[in-house]
Amino acid sequence: MVEFTINGKKVEAEKDEAILDVAMREGFDIPTLCYHDTLGSDGRCRLCVVEVRKGNRKRIVTSCLYPVENGIEVLTESPDVLLVRKTVLELLLARCPDSEVIRYIAKEHGVSNTRYAKDNDKGKCILCNLCVKTCEFNVGVTALGMSGKGPAKKVTTPYGEPSRVCIGCGACVAICPTGHIYMEDRDGVRMIWNKRFELARCPKCNRYHAPVEQLEFIAGKSGTPIEELLICPDCK
Repeated sequence: MVEFTINGKKVEAEKDEAILDVAMREGFDIPTLCYHDTLGSDGRCRLCVVEVRKGNRKRIVTSCLYPVENGIEVLTESPDVLLVRKTVLELLLARCPDSEVIRYIAKEHGVSNTRYAKDNDKGKCILCNLCVKTCEFNVGVTALGMSGKGPAKKVTTPYGEPSRVCIGCGACVAICPTGHIYMEDRDGVRMIWNKRFELARCPKCNRYHAPVEQLEFIAGKSGTPIEELLICPDCK
């Protein structure tokens, strides 16, 4: 076990655990947009910075990636941490000025505007990579990926075309921390990533509830008869 302190509180953790995991478990509030407990983090949003002191040295680190060490002191709201966090929020506001989530977090940290030039072509995407990872690791398909470099980098389907393997499940919509991904269900049809999906109608209540392609995918993976999957969760 590793022993250290967070804001003066002595805590224990398993070796190689990230500071953020331990801090959240111990009840400390550290903002983050790109972390998920089942998918981990790539350290992309940089909101979860903390100050780590070790002897006479101190540094600002990304807590979702930094492993715990014996004897370190972790500060989650030191002046340096708050300054870096506010700068990160200004950058996020510049990238995604229309994101309600980012504006809310920024307001909570006393940031109401940004000194940086605002982008009008990034939507609400912060390139957190959670949608790509949940599509691959949780759903089991690879319908999404990163495309481009530098300022042109974005999340998209291969070549920007409707993905052959996308099943329209909407997991990417659910995992997206900023509400960037658009999905619409209307008149028995779901539209997502420029692809049209026919929604299955429950034979008991006659309600549309899931894309037919998603149910066929689940049936093929699990061996569950499609007739059983066509029944919506409320009627089972």
